[in-house]
Amino acid sequence: MRNLKGIHHVTAITSSAEKNYEFFTYVLGMRLVKKTVNQDDIQTYHLFFADDKGSAGTDMTFFDFPNIPKGVHGTNEIAKTSFRVPTDAALDYWVKRFDRLDVKHTGIKEQFGKKTLSFVDFDDQQYQLISDEFNEGVASGTPWQKGPIPLEFAITGLGPIFVRIADFSYFKEMLERVMLFKEIAQEEAYHLFEVGEGGNGAQIIVEHNEGLPNSRQGFGTVHHAAFRVEDRAMLDEWTKHFEDFGFRTSGYVDRHFFESLYTRVAPQILFELATDGPGFMGDEEYETVGEKLSLPPFLEPKREQIEKLVRPIDTVRSTIDFVKE
Repeated sequence: MRNLKGIHHVTAITSSAEKNYEFFTYVLGMRLVKKTVNQDDIQTYHLFFADDKGSAGTDMTFFDFPNIPKGVHGTNEIAKTSFRVPTDAALDYWVKRFDRLDVKHTGIKEQFGKKTLSFVDFDDQQYQLISDEFNEGVASGTPWQKGPIPLEFAITGLGPIFVRIADFSYFKEMLERVMLFKEIAQEEAYHLFEVGEGGNGAQIIVEHNEGLPNSRQGFGTVHHAAFRVEDRAMLDEWTKHFEDFGFRTSGYVDRHFFESLYTRVAPQILFELATDGPGFMGDEEYETVGEKLSLPPFLEPKREQIEKLVRPIDTVRSTIDFVKE
């Protein structure tokens, strides 16, 4: 088995696609590279925020399931998503920006030798920024060139995902034997695992926590996390690999923008493997990507129905001259 290449994307649940778009575009300065629908629930928006080019390993995506209740954070959940910034100095910029925009945050801290800044959005979704100052490993992406954030401070991709788990012994064995991660450090209840080239773009931080009640999925929580594979051939190898260990998988799934498989690796922990391509730029022009409702070919015949089910959201940014501040 060839190792996984790193983190591909994280998908979470929001209470409002509109507020979510505003927060990621105007506060975080990430680029909406696809406005589409959940392929399994076509009344639900699926928004993809990524780097300037929509690169694998840079995108945070959101569902807004109608009438879903607020989630509850606890143990047995993908608890927090990280975003990479270029330097420690970038975190100083973000503290000032968050203070000015009334974004709740913890201030700058350090974990596993990296400076971090944790914060939450309007749904109490948990995030952190992590500095690439001393990072080695998987390369990050390209900041949104025309966004509101000065390029030297802008988000470039995804960093370590946090998993909070009650049965740490099982989860550690699963990560190491099945998913081929290695534990490389520990700080109190937190364990750092990495795969492939390693570094911020290929790490999981696992918190061993038996004290909290079980989490409950809803808006403000993560739905699943995905890891990168090169192509369909590798996806098929991993499908067999999971099944050899007794895991049930979704089997091959064609998401049009990438190809996938899913498996639940622990209670309430859903992982996906996804190919690096084809990517998000094939059906829209670079300048206007994410501005129109994009549907994969197999949903295109249902466009009229889908457009009646989902409310219009204005995501036009190509006419806006953002002032970097």
